[in-house]
Formats: sequence, C-alpha cells, structure tokens
Amino acid sequence: MLAPRGRLFGTNGVRFIPGVTGDVGFAIKLAESVGTYFADGELLTGRDGRLTGQMLFASVTAGLMSSGRNVAEAGIVPTPALQFATKALGYRGSVMITASHNPPEYNGVKVMGPDGVEVSRLDEQRIEKIFQEGTSRKADWKEVGSPRPEPNVIRAYINGILSKVNSKLISERRFKVAVDPGNGAQALAAPYLLEALGCKVVTINSIVDGSFPGRGPEPTPENLRDLVVAVRASHADLGVAYDGDGDRSIFCDEGGNLYWGDQSGSLIADYLLERNPNSTVVTPISSSQVIEAVAKRRGGKVLRTRVGSVDVSRTIIERKALMGFEENGGGFFPAHIPTRDGGMTTAMMLEVMAARAGAVSKLMATAFPRFYLTKTKVPVDPSKVREVMRNIERRADGKVEKVDGLKVWVDDKTWALIRASGTEPMVRVFVEAETKEKADATAKRFVKAVKAG
Repeated sequence: MLAPRGRLFGTNGVRFIPGVTGDVGFAIKLAESVGTYFADGELLTGRDGRLTGQMLFASVTAGLMSSGRNVAEAGIVPTPALQFATKALGYRGSVMITASHNPPEYNGVKVMGPDGVEVSRLDEQRIEKIFQEGTSRKADWKEVGSPRPEPNVIRAYINGILSKVNSKLISERRFKVAVDPGNGAQALAAPYLLEALGCKVVTINSIVDGSFPGRGPEPTPENLRDLVVAVRASHADLGVAYDGDGDRSIFCDEGGNLYWGDQSGSLIADYLLERNPNSTVVTPISSSQVIEAVAKRRGGKVLRTRVGSVDVSRTIIERKALMGFEENGGGFFPAHIPTRDGGMTTAMMLEVMAARAGAVSKLMATAFPRFYLTKTKVPVDPSKVREVMRNIERRADGKVEKVDGLKVWVDDKTWALIRASGTEPMVRVFVEAETKEKADATAKRFVKAVKAG
C-alpha cells in the first residue's frame, strides 16, 4: 500500500499523488480510520473535479462504510458548500476529496467535524494514530454502512450566503461580474450565486475539468491574464477567480488590476470593523501588515496564526472573532461559517462595493496604505529544510519571528517569510515592502539563500 511518508496531515488535509505517493488501498485505510474516529452518525462526502476524484471518492466511501458509517454523497461540490451543508443539514461530519490549489496530478482528503470546520490538529493526530496502529473498526457484515445521494448541498450553500449579506442592496447596483472558476468546482455554484444577487455574469473556464486546461487550479496574478482580458472586454465592475475546490477567491478591479487575498481581505475587514468596532480579525503570519493599520484606525485587534486554514478557523472560533482572511485568497466569515469560502467572500466584496458606492480600484486606493507582496517557491528536499532554515536564521540581520517558519524583518516596513510548504516539497518565500522593486529584490535575495542551503 502506497502512503505518504511521516505525518499524514499537512497544512490543509492529507495530500498525495495517486499511484505515486498514495493509492486506493491507502485511501480506504485512511477512510476507515476517519470513520472509526467519528464512531457514530452519518457522514457527508464530496469531491472536486480532479481526474482521480471519482476513484478516490469511491475508495473513501467504501472505507467509511467498512467502519460502519452511513454515507451521504454530494458528488462534485465546492469545499465550502460541503462544509456549510455539514452543519446546516445536520451531519456528524464530512470528508472532501480535494487537493485544493495543488497541480492536477495531486489529490487529497479533508476531514470536517459537525460544525463544518476542519478537525483540530489534535484530532488529526488521533486519526493518524488509528491509521498507524491499525485499530480502525471493521464492521460486521450486518453493520456495514450504506450510501445515499445528497442533492441539496449547493442549494443550501447559496441560500446560506444570501441570508448573510445585504442581497437587496447588492441587487440594486446590477453589477457585472467576470468569473473564472478555473475549471474547478465553484463553476457549479458561483455563477448561480451571482445571478441570485442580481449580477450580470460573464464566465471563462467555467466547465469542470480535472486536468484544469484553462489556467491551472491555483489563481495567481501570473495565470489570470484571461480574467483581466474578460473584465476589460466586458466592462465588468469586478473580476473574481477561484482555486480548484472554490474556497479561495482572487479579485480583479474594473481596470484589470489584480489583488492578493490580504488586500481584498483588509478592505472587507475595514468595512466590517467600521460597523463592529473593537472586534478581532484573524490572519496568518504571512498576511500583509496593512491589516494592523486598518485595525488601529477602526479600534480593532489583529491575531496572527500559523499558516493554514485550520489554524485560522479554530482561532476565529476560540476568540469569537469577527472575520479572518489569508493572503492566498481565503476569507472566513463566522456569521456564515468560520471556514474559508470563495463564494461568501465574493458576496461580501459586492456588499462593500454597493455600500460604499465606489469602484474597487478607488476603494483599494483609499482604504489603506499600499504595500507590495511578492511570492515564490523553491523546490527543496524535505530532509534538508531544517538545515536551510537554520542557516537563514543564523544569517538574518533583523528581528526574526517564529510563529510559522521564519519571518525576517529587513526593516520596519519590509519583511520576508520563509516556510516549508505543508502540501508540496517546496520552501515558500513571501516578501512585502513599500515598493514592488524592493519586494522583488528582497525576494530574489532570500530565494538565493534558500537555494544555497
């Protein structure tokens, strides 16, 4: 049986390459462990559109039933839709087959509790312990679970979002929105959500295809040129792109300018903090320093976490935070569900635009000071990551924070975050500075340091 080495769970669920670092046998055993962890109740399952998704969906369903769990099958749905439905429709928990933004050859498994939120890091370890020790339950032939379809997930998800935003205000503006689901699962929900909000919708890459032929599953400014063209050609008020499973959103203004998730997240945070002063916003160590300026102006508080949606979600719940966001495009709104949700984030962006009666470019320019973020990644053998990090810390001149990886402050307005990816054999490098030139130059410097080991 092929299985990932070491720990099973990474930054966001279990990721592997089917047939290379994991196989059907591994998926069945993992699902048996998950079913044993839940012990009772019916579980909800879903998947994104990856080419190996149907195979793994069947394997996971078999493993869950083998442990005695009944399974409700949602089919292809966005991850946040499955998460919302887990709680709204009353399931014991849920399992999503997805590798999110990873390249097409990857797939993976995410496990959610009854609240729709990814299980905690401690519960991940409990599942791993069952897996490693081989103590999963094998149901008697009379007690094996059975499957049934669950057709109401996307409908419940869209209705849930509509109930948490000012739908009437948004509809009155009759926005035109260009949507790029990237051939991912949000193609089955986002256009219909926007139509329900009174928007005119222009779509590209809107057919679900697990080979992600349009531009790949990760929405980065470098691969969203077609979205920029679509926004300009259609004279759209907003452009939005999603990742493979639809829980992240990257926005484009009416002029074709793209924004990282912490820029759009800070804009939405400014809007919400204005209405809810003295509230808390949660964001990872990798996000822009802009949010501190926004929070200070609105009397709010910022809590920084490790990188990973699980950490953001659980901190939001523990601290009763107003919202959270990630620089990669994740937006978390606990009034809806405290997990990242590309659809809900899109609806919130439209509400900000409607309430403040301004174009996105103007809102972005006036809401907060401007910083520039550069992101890249360097292939690194996982066995060498510790040595690389130790050497970078030893050479660092400025203050170093170690919430997650190494955050080196080059000066009081420039920082570089170097951390090992939790989903790929890579070291990620994030740099923020007051100018694009300085951000790019600093990134090149730290990439060179990573490569030097």
